[in-house]
Amino acid sequence: MTRPDTEAGTDTDRGVGRLVRPPRLRSGSRVAVVAPSGPVPEERLRAGLDILRGWDLEPVVAPHVLDVHPVLGHLAGSDRDRARDLTEAWCDPSVEAVICARGGYGAQRMVDLVDWRAVRAAGPKVFVGYSDVTALHEAFAVRAGQVTLHGPMVAAGTFLTDPRTRESLRATLFEPETVRTLGLDTARGLAPGRARGVTLGGCVSLLAADLATPHGRASARGGLLLLEDVGEEPYRLDRVLTQLLRSGWLDGVAGIGLGSWAECGPYEEVRAVLADRLGALGVPVVEEMGFGHGETALTVPLGVPGVLDAEERTLTLDVPALS
Repeated sequence: MTRPDTEAGTDTDRGVGRLVRPPRLRSGSRVAVVAPSGPVPEERLRAGLDILRGWDLEPVVAPHVLDVHPVLGHLAGSDRDRARDLTEAWCDPSVEAVICARGGYGAQRMVDLVDWRAVRAAGPKVFVGYSDVTALHEAFAVRAGQVTLHGPMVAAGTFLTDPRTRESLRATLFEPETVRTLGLDTARGLAPGRARGVTLGGCVSLLAADLATPHGRASARGGLLLLEDVGEEPYRLDRVLTQLLRSGWLDGVAGIGLGSWAECGPYEEVRAVLADRLGALGVPVVEEMGFGHGETALTVPLGVPGVLDAEERTLTLDVPALS
């Protein structure tokens, strides 16, 4: 694998800017499945692949998807192999989309081993994942200048069991103009207002972990920040949000949409932290929008301009997620 770029000046946009939208998929599109993070249960992978085939897609499993690191069992094989799978899948001209198999942990370990020069040269393609994959969403935005999809993964339980989760992804992939207004009926305003910006975000603990890294996004200024997480107690969410506030990363953010907070404790306690840490920013905040680790995981594009409206409780995209 070619040595990844590390010199200054290769980042596309370390702030928040409108990114290039990849083309939508069509019947017969070839889709690569990669595992950038944790080990993948084979039976769940098979079930997810069957769903993709039912959409008349042609899934191709990368060589190391079912690997398990020989010493660190929380990783799906070595960092170098996971990075190579992503680079090679992206650079395969017959592949139109790359979908992650699952999250877990490990994307931060391999993100700098991906050949981002080659990724940029190959041009925009559909990229889908969430949770730990937030590290890769940020890299695709900053180092490749491309829109990505914060959406369900092939071997994720929600993708296998929840029809609304599957339909949200399917519609975004094939008919993106039909899903330009996003948000479940559960959504409600946490702080009032209406704001325009470009979407970014993902798992908030991963965003905080990206601070001060060589290719980390400089700030969320001007963006519509979409946040969610899993398994973080309220005091730990407080710590992560306080870190983002103290670093100045949230200075000038236009608006904030909140997804799920599964296994983070009683929601009233989580909500109190979110209101305390984000409410003072003076921007619209909409909660319980339905993306992330919840029972339903809507697909939301990152890098697309739109409007967040706390009164309407929606995020409305200016353009479809895919071209």
